Amino acid sequence: MRLILAVTTALTVAATGARAEEGMWTFDNFPIARANATLGTSIDQAWLDRVRLSSVKFGGCSAGIVSDAGLVMTNNHCVATCVADLSTQAVNYAETGFTPRTREEETKCPGGTAEVLTDISDVTERVQAVGAGLTGQAFTRARDAEIGRIEQEACGDATDKRCQVVTLYRGGQFKLYTYKKYTDVRLAFAPEDRAATFGGDLDNFSFPRFAIDAAFIRLYENDAPAETPTHFVWKADKPVEGTPVFVAGSPGATQRLLTMDQLATVRDVVLPMDQLIASELRGRLIRFSAESEENAFIAMDPIVGLENTYKRGLGRMRALTDPAFMAAKAEAEDEFETRATGMDNGIRDGGMDLVGAGNPWAALSAVQPIARELYPTMALLEGGTGMGTTPVAGGSQLFGWARALVRGAQERAKPSAERLPEYGDARLASLQSALFAERPTYPALEQVRMEWWLSKTREWLTVDHPAVRGLLGQESPEQLSARLVAGTKLGDPAVRRALWEGGLAAVEASDDPMIQYLLSIQDETRAIRSDWETRVQAPTDQASERLATARFLTYTDSVYPDATGTLRLTYGLIEGSDVPGQRFGPFTTFAGLWDRATGAAPFDVAPKLLAAKDRIDADAVMNMTVSSDTIGGSSGSPVVTAAGEIVGANFDSTVLTQRNAYGYDRTVNRSVIVTTGAVTVALRDVYDMGRLVEELGAR
Repeated sequence: MRLILAVTTALTVAATGARAEEGMWTFDNFPIARANATLGTSIDQAWLDRVRLSSVKFGGCSAGIVSDAGLVMTNNHCVATCVADLSTQAVNYAETGFTPRTREEETKCPGGTAEVLTDISDVTERVQAVGAGLTGQAFTRARDAEIGRIEQEACGDATDKRCQVVTLYRGGQFKLYTYKKYTDVRLAFAPEDRAATFGGDLDNFSFPRFAIDAAFIRLYENDAPAETPTHFVWKADKPVEGTPVFVAGSPGATQRLLTMDQLATVRDVVLPMDQLIASELRGRLIRFSAESEENAFIAMDPIVGLENTYKRGLGRMRALTDPAFMAAKAEAEDEFETRATGMDNGIRDGGMDLVGAGNPWAALSAVQPIARELYPTMALLEGGTGMGTTPVAGGSQLFGWARALVRGAQERAKPSAERLPEYGDARLASLQSALFAERPTYPALEQVRMEWWLSKTREWLTVDHPAVRGLLGQESPEQLSARLVAGTKLGDPAVRRALWEGGLAAVEASDDPMIQYLLSIQDETRAIRSDWETRVQAPTDQASERLATARFLTYTDSVYPDATGTLRLTYGLIEGSDVPGQRFGPFTTFAGLWDRATGAAPFDVAPKLLAAKDRIDADAVMNMTVSSDTIGGSSGSPVVTAAGEIVGANFDSTVLTQRNAYGYDRTVNRSVIVTTGAVTVALRDVYDMGRLVEELGAR
């Protein structure tokens, strides 16, 4: 009952504006006064600017600059792909750790890109104006074209920055984000994987934790370490319970501003499909992994990623099937709608009618049957719904390259403003960087992914679906996947580069079976995307824009936007938890690690870490929990004090916290942090990385 009351109170208060520590705030609308009043701090705009310029977006993760020579701390699981790409069976850095003795031995992460947000400007009026009076795909394409023009005007042909128009408040605002971009990112340190993942999937999304889930990369420019005079100050002292802290990162996506009807679609259609599909792919990869040592090496990183996806989805399913949680969401929506449509709130006087044909709740409700019908086809064959996590082609790298080459060639033959947005001129540099990267590919793993995807698509859409017939032709999933993977030469970056630079003529003339396959399915997949944009995306965007306007008029600037993978700042206290199913203090120590260790996986301590046991202070804090507002994508986020000192990096949260995707509940929200103290111990006492300890200014 205590938990139910807490959830209801939290969500109801959230309807009238963010409360206490709630909010993944953008840096141009951070509630400085409220944060200071809540925490007893005295941060100001200059402090915000320093934090923003010290924060890094690294792939799908977050990170923080910690020295004036481009050194950046993130999570070990955020560099797992880099570690895998640099490893071989003979030299497996996941097993040994990556511990370069000198800066010269720091090794480039293939395709790695890091970005620092340097500027935010408002382009809302310009984007919204081009869609006025349009409907369907004409509406979405007009906006996409204008966004492309804005990005190109801002960044031009610059290779050291990226410009992105981001959608906030589900269409209520559009902001131009300008990033300083680093395409030379080198691995500077990674511990043994067992040190970072102690407890494995059993401990994942839980606390107590005993993981050194931290790693370092370094930003380079002109083949030299980047100069980064603005950075966080390293603080390795033992953390103190109750200390106010701030978490800066790029959370992936929340759905807090969705209506109850939209959430029902997520609960009834999106999550069940994603969970079933993810669990089967995980099973196939586990079976593949068990077949040989080579397969185990190949599949290790993909399996960990799938386990995270599945467990995150499980926590979200529990939230959307929790009667108390959903009742609180419904109460909050009713309160908002009543206030917004009331005659006394000035909305109608301001020229906005939220009743009748203008009612955004009714418009969004009308879209849901169509979204439910189209989601499986769109998710499996095209992706990009913004709703779920099902990977197109099972996440096959070869398929992804082929699609980028085929679509890129087709789209680049058009004026930039007429292209699919991901192929606009302003976005081609990032696409090329990923396409030309020298990354290893594993045909056996590629075939597992492709075979799974083809069989699941046929199963979900049925044999008689027109798209399935075009997808498979006369072949079985097993035959087709084997033929495509065995015959393609796209694993060679020189082949990919030649096809990209050769343009449409080279792509159409290619005899590569994967290229020819992608060419053959373009009509079906493009038609699916067009149908989705016309019948789901456009009416959703238009209704969401009206809803956002109503929210601004009702609650002013006390509302924060859903997370969208853009840089945000949240705050809270170092503290434990005391609710049913989640009772713990805020800290774990190395003594707790030794006590938890059994010697049997996943509770076996990494060899180098175990060998250093006598050198490690048993009372040193390893991990801690913070009552901050985080979600997937916040991994690696620097945790900093009001003095600008970094005291840890976010690497996980609890299962109960997964409801955070739909609504903040301070009672259960806990972010799991690896402390800078634990990282210092690892660098100094375990991995002989004294040069990094010295660079950090640690003892």
